[in-house]
Amino acid sequence: METSQIKTINHNMDSFIDQLLPELEAIYKDIHQHPELSMQETRTAKIAADYLNKYGFDVTTGVGGTGVVGLMQNGAGPIVMLRADMDALPVKEDTGLPYASTKVARDPEGVEVGVSHVCGHDLHVTWLMGAARLFSEHRDQWEGTLMAVFQPGEEIGRGAQSMIDDGMMERFPRPDIILGQHVMVGESGTVGYRSGTILAAGNSMKVKLFGRGAHGSQPQTSVDPVVMAAATTMRLQTIVSREIAPIENAVLTVGALQAGTKENIIPEDATLKLNIRTFNDGVKDHILSAVKRICCAECAASNAPRDPEYTELDSYPLTENDAKATAKVAQAFAAEFGNKAYETQPASASEDFSIFGRNWKVPYVFWFVGGTDPAVFLEAKKKSQLNTIPSNHSPKFAPVIHPTLKTGLQAMITAAAAWFN
Repeated sequence: METSQIKTINHNMDSFIDQLLPELEAIYKDIHQHPELSMQETRTAKIAADYLNKYGFDVTTGVGGTGVVGLMQNGAGPIVMLRADMDALPVKEDTGLPYASTKVARDPEGVEVGVSHVCGHDLHVTWLMGAARLFSEHRDQWEGTLMAVFQPGEEIGRGAQSMIDDGMMERFPRPDIILGQHVMVGESGTVGYRSGTILAAGNSMKVKLFGRGAHGSQPQTSVDPVVMAAATTMRLQTIVSREIAPIENAVLTVGALQAGTKENIIPEDATLKLNIRTFNDGVKDHILSAVKRICCAECAASNAPRDPEYTELDSYPLTENDAKATAKVAQAFAAEFGNKAYETQPASASEDFSIFGRNWKVPYVFWFVGGTDPAVFLEAKKKSQLNTIPSNHSPKFAPVIHPTLKTGLQAMITAAAAWFN
């Protein structure tokens, strides 16, 4: 489709988008106040499925657990898949918003946790619902098949694969293009795209270190797993700083160190939970190997009674946008947003979005939508203090509704329109 045609479609829809925004804002606030943990998104999935049914989609629910797939066939033309993730995080919200989540739930380990949408998936769901309605109500302006996919479990890296494992590729038509977006820290009203790698690979694991428990007053009778875990945590930080070349990018974070129950008891074991982000498979393999080497060496140095125990928590592949498809999206964004669309740098966050494209072997494009109040963002940028803005997964992450809601909806429609005849 020519850029002028895309611009015409978007111009024609602009007034309809403005009319739709109050409804979408209400939907967004409702989903925000009722977040659901990964693979438990039954309420959110029903909201999405009911909405798709209302606007004439052929809807399939329960795909890969709670996933929803809606199909709208509208004549001959390409099949465009739009994807939104639905799950929330086990984080107690601290935004102070009047519509903040106060929900608590039990995580897979049975621990009671606060639950909130401090990653922005509530916006993703709302954007896709709005796009689905607008394409449904303006079928005279496009031809092809729209596939709206609401995915569970992105935050644990299982959702996309669970849908694939549930026969998604056999049950639904193969898309010609797969499109997705994510709200991020950035000036609201802007979109950031990139050809090639835009998101890092992510690997998380749990390492259990075994010691020998004792009374706190008799450390000589113990093998102290707390000291072992502390030494291991510090040593692990040398992998990136001393084993990875400075021109490579990698992150290793020990996000949890858990040991003991009482101040005068040396415990039997300690647990580390690690998260690793890389942009190169060779670097990833080196870091994973180095983690096991260091953990084993520290245990040996401490005279631990046994080797560590490793458990993979989640794994995300690189998100690598197709060059030709990204150029098409970039051209459409330039026509719609002007200088508010820009080429972004890769982010060290990770996504399982690319699993759809990797399995179907079709091109995909993923981009960012800014969600920070423009005045706040520009002031922080002026002072070189962008890192002070609460980012995704922070208890204080709170995208501004306007113009973020409209921009994300426009971006989704614009990108899809670049393929429809």
